[in-house]
Formats: sequence, structure tokens, C-alpha cells
Amino acid sequence: MNAKTPVRNRDVLNQDYAMVEGTITVSEAIAVALAKNVKVLVVNKRSEHDEYGLVLMSDIARKVLAKDKSPDRTNVYEIMIKPVFSVSADMDVRYTARLFERFDINKAPVLEDNDIKGFVTYDDIVLKGMINT
Repeated sequence: MNAKTPVRNRDVLNQDYAMVEGTITVSEAIAVALAKNVKVLVVNKRSEHDEYGLVLMSDIARKVLAKDKSPDRTNVYEIMIKPVFSVSADMDVRYTARLFERFDINKAPVLEDNDIKGFVTYDDIVLKGMINT
């Protein structure tokens, strides 16, 4: 990560997520996660003026399992995080790491032209970004 050639989020992002609709049940969301072998579900926008949502497996554990709710009767929109903290595809990963630290998060969708291109995590920044320094 030198001044001449900064490593951008686009350079280190991963595609380990699946898109879902907010109206599906948590059971259906779990089935999507298993079928696509992912742990991150992005809840699609309902319109162009809406924002993306996010459901992690930890959200399901905390908000459904721990509260003894039925995954067949709970919709994704009831437990999702929305709006989601996102980062630009062109942002230098050093700034992404600083934002993660400041806001105590460890992953964020990477947006370009208001579309999700992938996700960036601390692991991606270190394992993919630091090698290019």
C-alpha cells in the first residue's frame, strides 16, 4: 500500500454473499445461505430510493434463535440491518480499515454506481491488500 499505487476496495473485495428479498422467511434465507455456501445475505432494495439491508448468521442466532422466534414465521425484513454501512469501490483500503475501526464493524458492501460489487472485510484487506505493498 504505497502512495503511488493505492490498493482499492475493488482490488480486494470478495463475492461471498447472496441476494435475497426482505419478504422471505428466515427459514428460506437459511436455505439460500446453505445452497450458496455463504454467511452474508444482502436484502435487495424495494425501489431505487431504498437502501440495501444485511442479514448475518449471527443476526439470525441473536434475533430469532435466542428469542425463541419461529424461523418459519419471521421475515427477513424484521431482523435485517438497514441501512448498511457501505464503502466505495475506489476507496483506498487503508481508509476502509480506519472506518471499520471507528464504527466497530468488520465487513461492508462495496458499491459502484449504487450497485453492490462485493464485500470487503478485515481479512480481505490484510490477506489480499497487504501483499501488494
